[in-house]
Order: sequence, then C-alpha cells, then structure tokens
Amino acid sequence: MKSFFKNVLANIVAIVILCAVFFFFFIIMLVFSAMGSEESVVVKKNSVLTINLKTNIIDSPTEEQKGLFGFSDKNKSILIYDAIEAINKAKTDDNIKGISIEADQLTAGITQIDDLRNAIQDFKKSGKFVYAYGNAVSQSSYYLGSVADQYYLNPSGMIELKGLATEVTFYKDFADKYGIGIEVIRHGKFKSAVEPFLRNDISPENKEQLSTLLNDIWKNTSSRMAVSRKIDTAQFRTIVDSLYGMIPDLGLKYKLADKLIQKTEYDQLIKSKLNLKDDEKVNKISLGKYVASYSDDEKSGDKVAVLYASGSINGGDNYNDIHSEQYIKYIKDLQNNDKVKAVVFRINSPGGSANASDEILFELQQLKKKKPLIVSFGDYAASGGYYIAMAADKIYSEPNTLTGSIGVFGVIPYFKDLANKNGIRADIVATNANSQYYSSLNGVTPYGVSLITRSVEGTYKRFVHFVTQNRKKTFEQIDNIGGGRVWSGTRAKQIGLVDELGTLNDAVKFAAQKAGLKSSYTVSSYPKRMTPFEQIFKDFNEDDISARVVKSKIGKANYEILQQIVEERKLQSEVKMEMPYQIKID
Repeated sequence: MKSFFKNVLANIVAIVILCAVFFFFFIIMLVFSAMGSEESVVVKKNSVLTINLKTNIIDSPTEEQKGLFGFSDKNKSILIYDAIEAINKAKTDDNIKGISIEADQLTAGITQIDDLRNAIQDFKKSGKFVYAYGNAVSQSSYYLGSVADQYYLNPSGMIELKGLATEVTFYKDFADKYGIGIEVIRHGKFKSAVEPFLRNDISPENKEQLSTLLNDIWKNTSSRMAVSRKIDTAQFRTIVDSLYGMIPDLGLKYKLADKLIQKTEYDQLIKSKLNLKDDEKVNKISLGKYVASYSDDEKSGDKVAVLYASGSINGGDNYNDIHSEQYIKYIKDLQNNDKVKAVVFRINSPGGSANASDEILFELQQLKKKKPLIVSFGDYAASGGYYIAMAADKIYSEPNTLTGSIGVFGVIPYFKDLANKNGIRADIVATNANSQYYSSLNGVTPYGVSLITRSVEGTYKRFVHFVTQNRKKTFEQIDNIGGGRVWSGTRAKQIGLVDELGTLNDAVKFAAQKAGLKSSYTVSSYPKRMTPFEQIFKDFNEDDISARVVKSKIGKANYEILQQIVEERKLQSEVKMEMPYQIKID
C-alpha cells in the first residue's frame, strides 16, 4: 500500500513539474514574441517601397487577427491611415527611390484600395518611379497596380479582369422543406436583408438597387483603370467582357500589361533603374517595415483622435467588431482627455443591433458637445453604421462607400412544423395573456406580431428623426431616400446623406482645422492594439478557437454563409438595423 501511495505522489509531483516547465517556456516564448514584434527598422539608401503579398491593409485595430504568439500571422497588418501616411512620407524621403507593387492578391477593401491608389498617384508627382508586377493577378490587385508607370506580367500569368457581380443566397425553400417557420417584420421595400427568408429570387426593388450600386462602383473603378492604362472606355469594356486579361498575350496586346517578363527580369529592371552594380542588391522595404521605421511622439502636444469602428454592431464588451459597452468607454475616455482636441469617427460597418447603435449614438452626441466630431466612412456605413454617424459635425464618404440603408427589420424563426413532423408538440400554461408571446416551437402570437411591428415602426421613425436633425431635411425627404435602400458614396453626396467625398486623411485634416490646431498636432488611434499578453488570452476563448477552425476548413466565404444561417437565432431578441450584403472587387 505504501508503494502505491509513493507512486501516486511521484506521478502528481511529475505532473506539477511538467506543468511548471510548460508554463515557464510559455512565458519565455511570449516574451520573445513581444520582443520580435518591436524590431527596429533602418531605411537604407536606394530603397524601394514595396506593396506585396505581406501587405495586409486593415481599417481598424480590431480587425487584426493574430494566432497564438503571433506565429501564424505571416502578414503584417497596417492601418489604412498609416499606409497612406507612409506613401506620403516616402514621396519626400531621399532614401526611397520608387514604389514596386507586387501583390497578386490584395487584402484590402475597395475604399482602402481607392485611398492607396490616390496616394500613389500623388507620389508619382515627385518624379520617382512606380512599377508593378504580377503572376495570377486578382481584379482588386490589378485595380491598384494599374496606377503604375509600367505594368509587367509573367509570360504564363493572367489578370482576372471581369467586372462586378453579386450572388444572393436564399433559404426559403430550405426552411419550407424542413418545417422552419420565419416571421418577418420590416420597414422599407428596399430592406432586403430579410429577402433570403421570404423569396427564392431577388425582388425587383433589390435588383434595382444592386444594379445601381454595382454600376456606380464599376464606373468609378473601371474608368480609373482605363485612364491609367490609356485605353479607350469602349475598348476597355470589350476587354473586360471578353476576359482578355486571362490570356497573357492578349493582355499585352490590349495594353493591360507593358511587357511579359519573369520576376528575376523585373528585379533586374529595377536594379538598372537605380543604377546599381550587378553585385549590389535592391533594398526592398515593405509598407509595414517602413511604417515601423519612424514614429510620432504621442506623449505630448495636442491630438486628433481617430476612433475606429469596424464590423457588426452588438451589445456587450468584446474587443472585436463594435460592442456598445466597449465603445461607450472609448468615447467617454476621449471626451475626458484634454489632450484630444478633436475626434474623427471612422465607420466601416454594415450595422447590427438597433439598441446598441442607439447607445453609441447617444454617447457620441455628448462627445460632440465638448469637441469637434468628424465622421469618415470606409467600405460600409449602412443601416446601424449610418445611424451612429448622426452625431457628426461633418460626414466624409469615399465614392465607393456603401451607405444609407435607412431601414429596420426583425426576423423571428420558429420550428413548429419541423417539431410536429418528428412527433414533438408543446402546450403552454401561463399567468398572463402574453407570457408566451413567442415560442421556438409554436412561433409568435398575432398580438406578438403586432407588438413587434410597432417596435420596428417606432425604431424606424427614431432613425429618420436623427437623420433629419443631422442632415437638416424633412421626414418626407429622408423617407423617400430611406426605406432600407443602399447608396454609393457618390450618390449619397448627391442626395445629401453625406457632406463631402474624401478620405480618412481629409477628415483628420478638417478635424484639426475645426479644432484650431496647427501642423504640430499628432494623430492617435483608438482602440489601441491588443498587447501580446491580451492576444494570448483572447486566443484561448473557446468560441474564437472553434470559429477559426471551421473558417480554415470551409473557407471565409462559406463560413460567412454558415454564420448568417446559425446566427439568425439571435435576431429574435431585438430589432436590427443591418445591411444584407457586401460588395468586393475580387
């Protein structure tokens, strides 16, 4: 018996020692990871600023997705504001001789590419060169690369220039087949977020707005590509319709590329441009490392704060996306920070919870009473994303921003037929007339439908009320352009939903001007990026781990469809202000 207890005790001690050793190495790896992320960078002479596959442009710090210890994150994430500032700085940096765009696939939104393109176009005024090279080039990457002085393509490469299209997934037949009932309440004939549960095809109203949106965005992007490549507009349309970019010889023939060469030849061409000797190496520096090579002193002086709000709007206090409790804290901190003289609220959101949106809007209204509040729109500022902009002194939108969608809806799923088909029934005992106005098995009562309809209508009126105050228009004027319809930034400017077409940088400059600041101010980003320690503990969240595993197995696009299906259960508890789709230049 004694030997038995000795063995058990020995095993326990061994386990404790093993856990201690593991924890020790865990801390050591974390420290080295943190140290590695703060590497110093020196910009050498004859350097070329390079936009490559490692360039991951994000709109907000909350979009940054690192793996455990950051080891799985091969691409350095860069805020779009920092990327633009880097290109502007490179314009007058004697060590930077040019820009090389070498990204076949580009991780950036459409408005972010617009901003990068504008910055590079301005960079060219310095007289420095801009070259681009591609292998299998996506449409978004070519949109950026086409701004170059010369575009080079691999002899066996391709340019996927095809135009824009959208595909809407419908679930009505799926729900009918399996006995899933869906009660829908909405305001606005264009509020198409609920259409997948009501129809099997795109409604005429939704088809109208989608067609207008796609054509607005494609007109902006295609005309800029055609001008950069010196191609007639009509001929460019033929090139796109015929997919000539998919064949390298045709891409060359129709001026999508200037020459078909191998990557080694391209590097040699840059070396010649820099007058380097054969044994000298081209100093290529990525956007991320270039940003790391300099820093502004944020410890003193006046500041313009940029508060980023990216993702869906929800209640709660999570770091990712836009959670009302977290953002109320951010807004109050900025309100009470005497060094912050003005705030730019950068919105990149399709909306979400009506209640959470209302909470955030109220706090922004309080902030506006103390200091200038300027709003800048990214790829999306629609529905709840547009709602939270209604405290702004001035709203800047990108031409290709998707905005508006002034509408409200509620979706209530129930499973009565599915349950009955499988021999499951439910009966109710209640104390009051509407104690069980909703049940996942019996659905929603007629009075419940009436009540939720009143809630949706009341929320819509409240939405329009805030828009009329901010945009200085009547209820009828906003209602006519509302109804859930989504507009491009260009049209939003025409109909008065935004004040100016401009970039985040334009919004920052105006905010500083309105606050009476001179050139000595600094720009601070909020929320702050998570520290390695914070990221580690976040990675241990069970839901995050599960979501990443599923996403890696089925792909991001399929995961978003799955998420739309499984998360509709959340809709039953609240009214939503949300845009139904995203448009990307793939």
